[in-house]
Formats: sequence, C-alpha cells, structure tokens
Amino acid sequence: QVQLVESGGGLVQAGGSLRLSCAASGRTFSTYGMGWFRQAPGKEREFVAAISESGFITGYGDSLKGRFTISRDNAKNTVYLQMNSLKPEDTAVYYCAAAYYSYSDRSGAYSHWGQGTQVTVSS
Repeated sequence: QVQLVESGGGLVQAGGSLRLSCAASGRTFSTYGMGWFRQAPGKEREFVAAISESGFITGYGDSLKGRFTISRDNAKNTVYLQMNSLKPEDTAVYYCAAAYYSYSDRSGAYSHWGQGTQVTVSS
C-alpha cells in the first residue's frame, strides 16, 4: 500500500510559480510510476504529467510541457511538480497518483491517489 500526501498548493498571481510535492509512505516508492492530474470545477480530471519509476521517462499533458516539470527523489519518497508561468486556467485541485510499475496519461491506470491540493492563479 502507498499513501500519498500532496502539499505546496496556494494562491499565486498569473506569471508566478509554485512547486507541488507529493510524499509517499512505504518502502516501495521506487516501484511506482507517478502522475499528476488536476480537476477544475465543473470539468473532468485532466492529465498533467507522469514520471517513470526510475525518473528517466517523463510525459506531459498538451500545452503544459515547457511550463511544468515533473521530477522525483526516490530517496525521499517524493515526487514534485514545478509549475512556472502560471495562468488563471491552471486553477484546479491537483492530485498525485501512483501506479505499480507503470505510468500513464490515463487516470484509470493509477491505483493510489492523494487527497489533492488547491492551486489558485489570480489574474
């Protein structure tokens, strides 16, 4: 079992930056691919980024690459999402998720989810 706890959300002005963290419990973090998703009010959950178990392979949602960067530190059981040049349309609850020996842009591929952290970007 993996338990995930996100942090780092908050209120930021457009053009600003935030770094989200997702801390995982357990000793098997390095066997899980990790993903970030977001959900805005009234919208479906959207893929943001994913990273393989080793961290060597990453993927991003459309239009996010170049502004968002996913990374992980397996020694700290933590995955990060660096978000730069934030826009009001980035406002959402951001969730991290874990998939055993896998990573994907599909939310259904992930078996463990955090509770989410709110990101609000003001114009």
